[in-house]
Amino acid sequence: MPDRATHRLLLYGTVTLTGGAVMVLELLGTRIIGPFYGVSLYVWASLIAVTMIALALGYFIGGYAADRFPSVRLSHVLLAAALGTAVIPLLTGPVLRLTDSLGLRGGAFTSALLLFTFPLTALAMVGPYVIKRATRDLAGVGTVAGSVYAVSTVGSVAGTLLLGFYLLPLFGTKTILLSVSLLLASLSAVVSWQERARTAALAPTAMAVFAAFGLWSATGFAGSGKSLEGFAVLSEAESLYGWVRVVDDERYGIRLMLSDASVISAVDKKWDRSVLGYQQILGLLPNFRPRATQALLIGLGGGHVARDLKSQGLETDTIEIDPAVADAAQRFFSFKPTGRFLIGDARYEIKRLDRRYDIIIHDCFTGGTEPIHLLTQEMLGHLRELLTEEGLLALNYVGFRTGEGSEAVAAVYRTLKSLFPHVRTFTTDPTDFTDFVLLASGAPLDLERYRDDPRVSWLVQHEHHLQDTGGFIITDDYNPLERLQTRKAETYRKIFLERIAFDLLVR
Repeated sequence: MPDRATHRLLLYGTVTLTGGAVMVLELLGTRIIGPFYGVSLYVWASLIAVTMIALALGYFIGGYAADRFPSVRLSHVLLAAALGTAVIPLLTGPVLRLTDSLGLRGGAFTSALLLFTFPLTALAMVGPYVIKRATRDLAGVGTVAGSVYAVSTVGSVAGTLLLGFYLLPLFGTKTILLSVSLLLASLSAVVSWQERARTAALAPTAMAVFAAFGLWSATGFAGSGKSLEGFAVLSEAESLYGWVRVVDDERYGIRLMLSDASVISAVDKKWDRSVLGYQQILGLLPNFRPRATQALLIGLGGGHVARDLKSQGLETDTIEIDPAVADAAQRFFSFKPTGRFLIGDARYEIKRLDRRYDIIIHDCFTGGTEPIHLLTQEMLGHLRELLTEEGLLALNYVGFRTGEGSEAVAAVYRTLKSLFPHVRTFTTDPTDFTDFVLLASGAPLDLERYRDDPRVSWLVQHEHHLQDTGGFIITDDYNPLERLQTRKAETYRKIFLERIAFDLLVR
């Protein structure tokens, strides 16, 4: 009886661990594909679809093999899953290169399919194998099947929470992947011993191979500091929100902060000033409100906007969602908070603010898109409530003047117009794809009296006129911006790859 109980415990423990591994692989997929294709709805949809495809295949193949191929044992399936997981980091670079020409949607889906189908299918095969081994007679098959899938789901929940709450903040993606493969290999060895299969002798060899993988991961393979010709990586950090790196482009003397596949700060090292054009417009905001003293910045980047405002006498509260970005701004971009320094999602953090601002800057561009929940009428309405009577909201939005994607710019403009009587739009470049800085206020935005200032004259020359009749109002209930930003994300990624080494996007 104890042997039978131990046997059942081992089987259910195996299902629990493999259920957790499925969710760990699915969630880590965004960290593997995201730096190249961006963490968008398309990447999430691709990973979820591939996971469902793999589960369906695994359930079918596992049930078929368990009935018809007794020589293929559960330990073999677990070892295959371990191997498939271990090689993901090795295949990532070649797969991303191979799929680059397929575009954002096709590339993200194909990458997920090639990288994750095999290990996820092998993990899904475990369920039918365990049901086969745990079933004594047909009278109990329903109870066994229900129990197996119940504990598998419990494992998935535990894996999701463990990864999100503990593992990712502490360890890198590669380290976690290879640790999962080691766990699966160890489990394969234990199950192989329990099965007393002829292949049990393979277990020590498998363990040695995966121990080598683990040592490789713990040393250079998963480490930071990768440098390429013309680039020097000064810092790497993986947070809950992305893979943040500080990189010196030695060809042009520029220091970059990258978050996944996005440049969120770029500084001329010689002059210690931002080279991002839209930040020149943001630096002129005090000209609209000369008596301004309090500002709020949403989206820190390297902190240069806050530094510019400080030099003009403004105290600035900052909100940044990613602690890794906040840390890099202070360590490598000389940022020092001049007001309250809040780490968290803006939708939550603005509810805690108890003061009103003369200027609010909304600068949350990332990876070719903006977080769409920060552009709704409800979000922008909260920001208006935080403004003083003549307060000014400045919103940076990257988009197109014409063609596909221009409707998104019009929608942002129309949403602002639904809340503010005065809205003016400026662009950084005359090109079709450019930064749009939208300024909105309850009071007139008068620059004409400062036309003698060459900087203001330049700004007036870059004004872009949008019609109130274009676009739609973005709300929490109706927000199709993800779809409308596809062309923008693909264009941004193309420009990014022309200027940044491909290997800087591969873990």
